[in-house]
Amino acid sequence: MTCNVGGIERAIRIVAGLLLIAVGALAELPPVGMGIALTVGVVLLVTGAVRYCPLTAMLGINTCQPSSDVKK
Repeated sequence: MTCNVGGIERAIRIVAGLLLIAVGALAELPPVGMGIALTVGVVLLVTGAVRYCPLTAMLGINTCQPSSDVKK
């Protein structure tokens, strides 16, 4: 797995994931809404933490900066 989630996107994913997990756990949502919020929150948090998203890889999107230690 190569990195395909860049710096700003990574921060947004982690913050949004934490917020959705908090909303799913603390808000008075119906069970389906709570499940959706928790699931999406966990997915965002994990993809931000590991810097890889399979969906964006399938779409060919890569927001990572190229490594500076690559020799030309």
